[in-house]
Amino acid sequence: MTAAPLWIRTGADLERLARRLREASEIAVDTEGDSLHHYPERLALIQIADRAGEAWLVDPLAIADLSAVAPLFAGPSPLVVLHAGDNDLAHLKRRFRFVFGAIFDTSLAARFLGARALGLDVLVREYLGVELPPSRQKDDWSLRPLTEAQECYAVADVRHLLALKDRLLQELKRLGRRAWVEEECAALAAEPPVERRPDPEAYAGLKGARDLTPRGLAILKNLYETRERLALAADRPPFKILSDATLVAIAQQAPGDVAALGGLPGCTPRVIARWGEAILDATARARALPDDAWPVLARPPRPPSVPGGVRRRIEALRRWRAEAAPSFGLDPGVLLPNRLIRPIAETAPRDRAGLARVQGLRRWRVEVLGDQILAALARA
Repeated sequence: MTAAPLWIRTGADLERLARRLREASEIAVDTEGDSLHHYPERLALIQIADRAGEAWLVDPLAIADLSAVAPLFAGPSPLVVLHAGDNDLAHLKRRFRFVFGAIFDTSLAARFLGARALGLDVLVREYLGVELPPSRQKDDWSLRPLTEAQECYAVADVRHLLALKDRLLQELKRLGRRAWVEEECAALAAEPPVERRPDPEAYAGLKGARDLTPRGLAILKNLYETRERLALAADRPPFKILSDATLVAIAQQAPGDVAALGGLPGCTPRVIARWGEAILDATARARALPDDAWPVLARPPRPPSVPGGVRRRIEALRRWRAEAAPSFGLDPGVLLPNRLIRPIAETAPRDRAGLARVQGLRRWRVEVLGDQILAALARA
């Protein structure tokens, strides 16, 4: 019978866990957030498992300082194994300033094996013959205590990761692609976190915003700011206050009373009872603004024109990619991501050394694909 996970709820517990795992060669890590239920989002759970199958549930809501485990992540050992770890890493880097040394992402590895279905449940079933518990991604992971089913789901996400990593590595070695994935994982580990800063023009990005009149834009701006304030006060995600579509509909119609507001999609009796007064106030304040106070949206900048030679090289690279990808059994976007095509076409390297200077290309692409890429450019 599999042992129950051990909860880590105090700084002393966390320090003991860090000491225990210090000598481990690898650990599996996952996280759970509460973005569907709270605002702003918090990291609600960190799951860790070792090679012996022991698992720990670290409660970041109970432990303010997680620095005790920072050294576990920062060095060349233990190897930190994740699945589709982009978001996990971003949260841990941004919130706790963690630095990552050696990681292995099983989802990324599966992509380089040509897998089409990348879900952890699919891969664990295919490679290990194990059925994971039903998904609980929509649960509120900040609630305590977690149910037995939630604990089972959370632990299953890490308990099988190291065995899955072993199987994927076997296949990568067989195909000669281990170094490819290790280089991609190193780049993912080194990627700096994107800081989330408030955008005063975020309302302008809503679908339909640019179709509004100037007065409608003023209403939308007020409504967007009001929704943000209400979401923070209620500790609810903004979409659970009013959807983007509802904001735009209110801005279009500019209702002046509860009856008019109630006729708009998304303005249910419950919404009106809780937030109707604030919605109508935001609308009224915007309607009272003088014309010269209405927001004016800058026209989206025109994308720079692409010179003919660059355009021909882009087309040549895309043709080559479409032809080459099947021979590797890979999705074209894995073989050569779109983000790299234009920089290569603009640089127009003539040799491998020039190709290697294209930022983000990776050494493995130069070594394995370099001659083919250069030939495609030469034909353009």
